[in-house]
Amino acid sequence: MSELLSQVLATLAAIFLGVAGIAGLFLGLDFLVGRLPQRLQPKIRPWAYIGPALLILGFYLVYPTLNTLYLSFLDARSERFVGLQNYLWTLTSPEMHIAFRNNLLWIVLMTTFSVGLGLVIAVLVDRVRYEPIAKSVIFLPVAISFVGASVIWRFVYAYKPANVPQIGLLNAVIVALGGRPVGWLVDTAVNNFALIAVGVWLQTGFCMVILSAALKAIPREILEAARVDGASEWRIFWQITVPMIGSTIAVVATTVVINALKAFDIVFVMTNGTRGTEVIANRMYKEMFSFLNFGRASAIAVILLLAIVPVMAANIRRFQAQEEMR
Repeated sequence: MSELLSQVLATLAAIFLGVAGIAGLFLGLDFLVGRLPQRLQPKIRPWAYIGPALLILGFYLVYPTLNTLYLSFLDARSERFVGLQNYLWTLTSPEMHIAFRNNLLWIVLMTTFSVGLGLVIAVLVDRVRYEPIAKSVIFLPVAISFVGASVIWRFVYAYKPANVPQIGLLNAVIVALGGRPVGWLVDTAVNNFALIAVGVWLQTGFCMVILSAALKAIPREILEAARVDGASEWRIFWQITVPMIGSTIAVVATTVVINALKAFDIVFVMTNGTRGTEVIANRMYKEMFSFLNFGRASAIAVILLLAIVPVMAANIRRFQAQEEMR
């Protein structure tokens, strides 16, 4: 009991000292700015307040990025400069070709189905009285970590030979209906699609919530006027609803694309990249921690960053365009 009490007191003391330290830092900076000439204070004060945050951001984001770029030009143990050798391996090795192919498959299928299902569900639940309950149930997977969801779906996909009782839910249903069990995670014809299905299950709720909010922002008068003019619901959906929430769909789609490019947890937990399921992030992890090849791992990380940058830039340009229209 005394040990628990000491831990609680230590935690409270750490919280108090942290808050007091931050408050003291900003008060000290404000005091120093107040000592400057009056004409300089309005220009310096904003930088004084955001300066600590920029330093922390630089230390945790900018420095690791630059250091990773530097390591990508060194050998496996970061002892010798090898130039573009790591990048040549990344772009020419069969392992990375499989990873690139699978990531492209993730981007296309996960984005299409997550955004598509999210939009369809958002439109449908907008018309029912139990909308909050329906949204809550569909959104539940978003609250589950990727690792937790992967463990759950490993049990769903569990496979046993045909003459053995099935412990996997999906194969148990298939056998009960008279079919043969499928090796969802070992059959190279379906294992990538099975993994992507888990990603869709996790992302659909997120897409639904964002798109549902966009749908509710559409003026009802426009939809009613279209119905009065005799437009069908299908025509209203494609010619009014989708164009009016097009910017939101694009933002949601680019967010899912970034998540698909960074796909790691699901693959690592369920297959660890075996049997043709390798993805870029999982290969980077193997090169770094399994093979201790820091040069190749850093090169893969840089390529992954370069693949994500255009998507982020497109999002930023879209936000800027929307701000200019307001």
